[in-house]
Amino acid sequence: MKKTICLMTLTVFLLGACGPKPTPSLTHVKLSLGYIPNIQFAPLYVAAQRGYFTDAGIEIEFSYMDENQAAALVGANNLQFAVVSGEQVLLARAQGLPVVYVAAWYQQYPVSVIAMSDQGIASLADLRGKTIGLPGPYGANYIGLRALLHAGGLSESDVKLDSIGYTQVEALAAGRDQAVSVYTTNEPVQLRAQGYTLSELRVADYVQLASNGLISNETTIAGNPDLVQGMVTALLHGISDTLADPQAAYQISLSYVDTLAQADTAVQKQVLATTIGLWKADRLGESSPTAWENMQSVLLDMGLLTQPLDLSKAYTNEFIP
Repeated sequence: MKKTICLMTLTVFLLGACGPKPTPSLTHVKLSLGYIPNIQFAPLYVAAQRGYFTDAGIEIEFSYMDENQAAALVGANNLQFAVVSGEQVLLARAQGLPVVYVAAWYQQYPVSVIAMSDQGIASLADLRGKTIGLPGPYGANYIGLRALLHAGGLSESDVKLDSIGYTQVEALAAGRDQAVSVYTTNEPVQLRAQGYTLSELRVADYVQLASNGLISNETTIAGNPDLVQGMVTALLHGISDTLADPQAAYQISLSYVDTLAQADTAVQKQVLATTIGLWKADRLGESSPTAWENMQSVLLDMGLLTQPLDLSKAYTNEFIP
């Protein structure tokens, strides 16, 4: 009788060991992205579609809001992650918000000043005296413009700024402004597709600045470094896949960007191709100390920072493989 009981116990144990294992619970993460659903976020859509977040134990949710709002929420630990530009990190830390940049996405700052070729704006010196349209004296368009002026030995008083909202394409096409500050990956592509011949001054050709990347906060990094590592790994895997196969990334993005199917396919694929050029790096995700030092110098020159910050606390490469 005792032998029978032992055999039954062993059988139950073996069946349990061979049976289905419980699925580990996923950690829900709301990731804030600037702007709106757009082909430029293709690597994140690829990472979500191909299960890279799930593999890291993450249930991902994308939300869209202004960068400064997202940085403030991450700093207050009301959000754990967001994708923002480098200047937002330094501006937030200057206000005492403990945000930390944990992975670089863009290796080049994605802002340009463009003009119709007949304006004769071929160098930074040619901007002197020109009227330049931009959304307003804020955000990456303004930061990038000021960086270009600084690189050219110019100040804001050497040009006339025209706050026009996000109507740079219309303003330039209509001749309202002689030049406009734009995203390298957006408005120049649209205007060239419409047949306009442009001159373009790219910030990335003159100065290396900390650009768009993944941020978290000191609380999350200290308390849940595995979650941060999972987010970084999934993002970098998505970037790598998109670099390797842009066409597949474009097809995946159709499921995440409602307006993409109705948009001009050739234009949107060129937007993706142009954006890909800003992501490339020998080591994906790595932050450059020089880029952060340059960004801080620009913000100090603009008066947006009143004193230098400890940059070693603003970013980290510890999660980069």
